[in-house]
Amino acid sequence: MTTRFTITLATTLAPAIVPIAIAAAAPASAQDADFAGKTVTLYIGNTAGGTYDLMGRLVARHLGRHLPGHPTVIPENMPGAGTLRAANYITNVAPKNGTALGIVSESLAIEQALKNVAVQYDAAKLVWIGRVAASNAVHIMWHTSKVQTIEDAKHYEATMAGTGPGNLAEIIPTLFNAVLGTKFKIVRGYPAANESLLAMERGEVEGATVNWTTVKTSKAQWLRENKVRVIVQHLATRGPDLPDVPALGELGDTTEGRQLLSLYANTGPIGRAFFAPPGTPAATVKTLRDGFMAMTKDPEFIADAKKINAELDIGSGDEVLKAVQQTLNVPEPVLQRAREIFGR
Repeated sequence: MTTRFTITLATTLAPAIVPIAIAAAAPASAQDADFAGKTVTLYIGNTAGGTYDLMGRLVARHLGRHLPGHPTVIPENMPGAGTLRAANYITNVAPKNGTALGIVSESLAIEQALKNVAVQYDAAKLVWIGRVAASNAVHIMWHTSKVQTIEDAKHYEATMAGTGPGNLAEIIPTLFNAVLGTKFKIVRGYPAANESLLAMERGEVEGATVNWTTVKTSKAQWLRENKVRVIVQHLATRGPDLPDVPALGELGDTTEGRQLLSLYANTGPIGRAFFAPPGTPAATVKTLRDGFMAMTKDPEFIADAKKINAELDIGSGDEVLKAVQQTLNVPEPVLQRAREIFGR
């Protein structure tokens, strides 16, 4: 069951090739794991800034208090390949004793389903610990662009900031071009959301794909001054904040087109979720999950989230796993068409 807190918001490198060795979790122990004297590294697949980094550091500040032995939790940014570098590292290199956790792109299951050659993990076998926030990415355009609606994009070319092949900032414009006939041109090389927003403000690009959380808080002035327009929200149906903005799930003129777009409209439940490597002992998994959920109920954690204007939408590890499995079970013809679009 999802617990929702309503809190006002504020706020590439190719991965090394390493062998994949995915082991089943060890049998459960009757006792919780002890983290006394240990340091937990929380790998964040993005650069500093943006909601992945924001949520990763929020959890790092509080999780240790809720684990036996009260370990120090250190956040470490590991950007690259649209966060796949971090996902691969945690899966194949990081220790499997609970001292390595990660937060990466919500599209990691889709990248696996589409057979991205950079993927060296099985998203269904990652040990999902829990989620602190769901996601609503939005497609925004600078006020000087000729493209102020998704229909405009079918008639005029517009540049979009790209933040890696595994990120929605490059995936969605590419999909729009193939399915809707838009004319978006991706300008690649921006590390994350903050850099893409700065590029838009500087006039380097006309648009960006970022989380709605970031826009309505850290860029609230842009909204007040009509400097940006939200033209699409990446949800199955329109969210309450943006009732007049088309949702990804309602676009597409054909059944195939709607299925393709819906594939990416359903990543929100994965959102800002945390995981441990496959092969982490079951007793350790239980300890991490119990500690995580206890953390989300801690008044200090909630107050900190409020202080940084983070919107929490708590989900269990099992809820996240269910969303991942649903993504991996998309009909093969839909996935095949998506692979053709992305040249895979």
